[in-house]
Amino acid sequence: MASGSCRGQYDTFGELKVPNDKYYGAQTVRSTMNFKTGGVTERMPIPVIKAFAILKRGGAEVNQDYGLDPKIANAIMKAADEVAEGKLNDHFPLVVWQTGSGTQTNMNVNEVISNRAIEMLGGELGSKKPVHPNDHVNKSQSSNDTFPTAMHIAAAVEVHEVLLPGLQKLHDALNAKSKEFAQIIKIGRTHTQDAVPLTLGQEFSGYVQQVSYAMARIKAAMPRIYELAAGGPAVGTGLNTRIGFAEKVAAKVAALTGLPFVTAPNKFEALAAHDALVELSGAMNTTACSLMKIANDIRFLGSGPRSGLGELILPENEPGSSIMPGKVNPTQCEAMTMVAAEVMGNHVAVTVGGISFTENCVVERSNKLMNESLMLVTALNPHIGCDKAAKIAKTAHKNGSTLKETAIELGYLTAEQFDEWVKPKDMLGPK
Repeated sequence: MASGSCRGQYDTFGELKVPNDKYYGAQTVRSTMNFKTGGVTERMPIPVIKAFAILKRGGAEVNQDYGLDPKIANAIMKAADEVAEGKLNDHFPLVVWQTGSGTQTNMNVNEVISNRAIEMLGGELGSKKPVHPNDHVNKSQSSNDTFPTAMHIAAAVEVHEVLLPGLQKLHDALNAKSKEFAQIIKIGRTHTQDAVPLTLGQEFSGYVQQVSYAMARIKAAMPRIYELAAGGPAVGTGLNTRIGFAEKVAAKVAALTGLPFVTAPNKFEALAAHDALVELSGAMNTTACSLMKIANDIRFLGSGPRSGLGELILPENEPGSSIMPGKVNPTQCEAMTMVAAEVMGNHVAVTVGGISFTENCVVERSNKLMNESLMLVTALNPHIGCDKAAKIAKTAHKNGSTLKETAIELGYLTAEQFDEWVKPKDMLGPK
């Protein structure tokens, strides 16, 4: 890839300059111009980007089965693999603060995979030839089904690779301490006041059970996370996909991740709501409450060393004061409570997001409004490509004309072809 200077790339709004050493395109650049909130630390999480890459790879495999040129499909798969392996992380500059559907990030992924695939095939970056970001990388897909799918993939992978192993390790460590402390009798406390005796092992067994339940709650939420929205495209009908596409993509993702992903039984729910993620977040919120309680108990029992309870001796990891010599603080417990507080705050945000995300709700409209909708142009994508379809829609909107009139005036198709291809009743499911 050439370094320095820029190349011109187009989206439906016009030309923008893209750095020559980046694989993304015009829509990614436009997003950096429109959404300046945050910075490097608030970019779209890499696990989401990797999940997108897994989905795009699986989509290319399935699309090849349905007729996509094998040369193009293989290039997409190779480029997607590089993204999934983290080799192209520097090419994803967008922050999480963007459109609610995640269109900009979906296009960021499409553009990076497209340009990397073009480079592999000896083409010119930004040319969209022979691999088009929309017509090929995003084939049979929409941001409205790919982003929910990527969120589910990323959440499932992180739960299995990070969260559950971490909780299991904590569970085992607490369980070992519970057994080690089995013969140590101490005074119990209620309301922080003295109560009847119990063993320290019994006290720790409560922590062990809390963590055990935490893992059980998380695992109980996972079946809904394994259901993928892919194959629903724009509103859940399956427009511009093929019969069986959704099931095959879910199977490919399952094979690539080793997790039991399946296609969502109802794509309208999968696109228009995120209840499964809210449910999982709720389990994590409960886990955070458990860990907050455990951390607070341990630092309380370890208070001292001379004027506190001093029942537990905590590891001395670092100096605890810049002015008091020899002071040591329960910093690991404090860090745990901070993380727990953030998880609790995140759950509020996830809850609000789950309630507010209504862009894709199914709304009954009158025939007049339906027939005047510019988005009927989506039916033309498989026939003339996304770029020409977008040109028709934007020109029709600007001139106040119909899609049919505009398509004919632009010379993209005939009246007969428009009538054959654009039939709302044929846009309600996969072909």
